[in-house]
Amino acid sequence: MDINDFNYDLPEELIAQEPSKIRYESRLLVINKRKKTYQDKIFKDIVDYFHEGDVLVRNNTKVLPVRLYGIKEGTNAHVELLLLKDLGNDIHEALTGNAKAVKKGSIIHFGNDILKAECIEVKEEGIRLYKFFYQGIFLERLEEVGKMPLPPYIHKQLLDNERYQTVYAKVVGSSAAPTAGFHFTDDLFEQLKAKGVEILDITLHIGLGTFRPVKTSLVEEHHMHSEYYEISPMVASRLNLAKKENRRIIALGTTSTRTLEANFTKYGQFKDSKEETDIFIYPGYHYQAINALITNFHLPKSTLIMLVSAFMGREFTLEVYRHAVKEKYRFFSFGDAMFIYDGED
Repeated sequence: MDINDFNYDLPEELIAQEPSKIRYESRLLVINKRKKTYQDKIFKDIVDYFHEGDVLVRNNTKVLPVRLYGIKEGTNAHVELLLLKDLGNDIHEALTGNAKAVKKGSIIHFGNDILKAECIEVKEEGIRLYKFFYQGIFLERLEEVGKMPLPPYIHKQLLDNERYQTVYAKVVGSSAAPTAGFHFTDDLFEQLKAKGVEILDITLHIGLGTFRPVKTSLVEEHHMHSEYYEISPMVASRLNLAKKENRRIIALGTTSTRTLEANFTKYGQFKDSKEETDIFIYPGYHYQAINALITNFHLPKSTLIMLVSAFMGREFTLEVYRHAVKEKYRFFSFGDAMFIYDGED
């Protein structure tokens, strides 16, 4: 498949620069992929589309302020790091801005030496491994000098860092937020529970695999970087029971989708696991784990729009996106959402 098969025209003014003032007041496009119909709603209306017995699976990863701005020792060159993965022993994998300036042995200073990092390995595509040096607790030092890793298309400063977290964020370690979850409040979750909806948490720490742009002209040649995920024994058991009883499993976000699909396709059922996945979902993929999907509107030619296209068909996906553009939905991380389901009602 050609990467341009997943392109669409998006006016720049539709790229949301800040979150909606109230989480659940963002817009919602409700899509029946079987009947190929869609309706314009407000996000809080999503409760109406859940049924008793449904299972909602959300990614409880918590974003760290992993964007670091530093100075290279010896040359005073400005270097930007985006920490992607904690490899243990104070060694982190990082995407490096101004990567040409950073060689093995380069020392980078951050925040008047609150943090210091030595490059210990040079990898491809701007990725480096760094050994960090600091006093005290690393996460506390990171909170002092790090910035929230907002995507490059967001140009406004975020006044409240908590708006780049979901209300259920719990397990620290992510380099980006599972943004479909931004629309939910504790009250909405309580409304779902009152309807008999079961809510389960899994963890996938979002790294380069989720937001790395596709640079190959052929989709199949793109390589996904691996990301760490966890599914507990209790969650695996509850998901298997839902499958056995033919109840809907609804993924909140593409990261929940990738976690569930990777786990189920590997084991033939849901299995408790602490491992990594580099699953790449694009048209031709047969979904086995989930029945419905809540997600935001994604970048043209991205792996995420491919994942959605695999779920409801490429041509119908592009039709839906054209509708969203026409109706001036807000796009990307702080934008509006879709609820995609398969049914007669």
